Amino acid sequence: MSVESRASALLGALQKRGTHRQMRVMACAQSTRMSVDGREVLLFAGSNYLDLAHHPEVVEAAVAATREFGCAAGGSRLINGNFEIHEALESELAEFLGTEAALAFSTGYMANVGVIPALADRGDLVISDALSHASIIDGCRLSRAAVRIFPHGDLDCLEKVLRETASTRGEVLVVVDGVYSMDGDVAPLAELVPLAKRWGATVLVDDAHGTGTLGATGRGSSELCGVGRDVDVVLGTLGKSLGSFGAFVAGSRALRDLLVNTARSFIFSCALAPPQVAAARAALEVMRREPWRRERLSQNADRLRNGLAQRGISTAPSTTHILPVIVGDNDATMKLCERLLENGIYAQGIRHPSVPEGTARLRITPMATHRSSEIDHLVDLLAKELLG
Repeated sequence: MSVESRASALLGALQKRGTHRQMRVMACAQSTRMSVDGREVLLFAGSNYLDLAHHPEVVEAAVAATREFGCAAGGSRLINGNFEIHEALESELAEFLGTEAALAFSTGYMANVGVIPALADRGDLVISDALSHASIIDGCRLSRAAVRIFPHGDLDCLEKVLRETASTRGEVLVVVDGVYSMDGDVAPLAELVPLAKRWGATVLVDDAHGTGTLGATGRGSSELCGVGRDVDVVLGTLGKSLGSFGAFVAGSRALRDLLVNTARSFIFSCALAPPQVAAARAALEVMRREPWRRERLSQNADRLRNGLAQRGISTAPSTTHILPVIVGDNDATMKLCERLLENGIYAQGIRHPSVPEGTARLRITPMATHRSSEIDHLVDLLAKELLG
């Protein structure tokens, strides 16, 4: 079968199921208002939560690094791409998170498919939540370890798995998201981490959506749940709250050394471009200096959540800045997304396989710099569309 024939058959099946996806075209800087497919809209579909991607200090840092270092690292970190700016960023991230060390990766996906196989191999066990991010799922597959999945947030089931398997396996790794990206709920880390520790397991928290947004100082879901010192491995991103690009893994110095020597997605990838690294460093500084961004993000999320609840529209189980409005049907969800776009609001519809079948939804993500009037306008428009 030719590539064209195979593509036609597979794409036809996607279209029949109502899960065929297309990319939208954005213009101008990522912020509360953007041009989407040629239409100026309020953006409620991004991950630039603290609105730092075009902050003047962040932009200027990237520009200055471009002039000094150029536009690319020019190679992998182990050959010729390990700049002093990479080492500085990693030291600053480790200091911020209270860990011994950190290591930057090109993407969050690459971080998970690098760190999980480094910590678990044949004869070992990885235990993961049923709603884990796709990169965690693929990292588990690549690890060659045995994998057990427990129902979302079900600590009784997790304990059962730990009890049944801890004595029959080598290393045991428990991997969870800090914030679940399609539901907006926080993993029950206050109970999960000590439970895993009692059975001698290592704990990895992918906090892509929690870093910079949750906790008293923005250290994320582990800080929010009071277990920051007990999590062995923290994975975070530079491309969301920190307004740049890339990801990192933070933990012990031994972990960093292990990843440098064994994580294939680190070893065989070009290093992050210096402008991206400089932007992340500047954003980290602004984030720490301006806690009002994190506070306002939380206030905006609560205003949206409460406003919709008052109209009878649920965003459960969300407790964070990711708010799902479940529609259910794929076609109805995407039609609602398009009607909102026509009325100046971009809140992307999400369908299977990103979420379980029958749970298609709008995934709404306010930003720290949305005005109250903009939040209220979204509430009014959603109520009109959903309730008539």
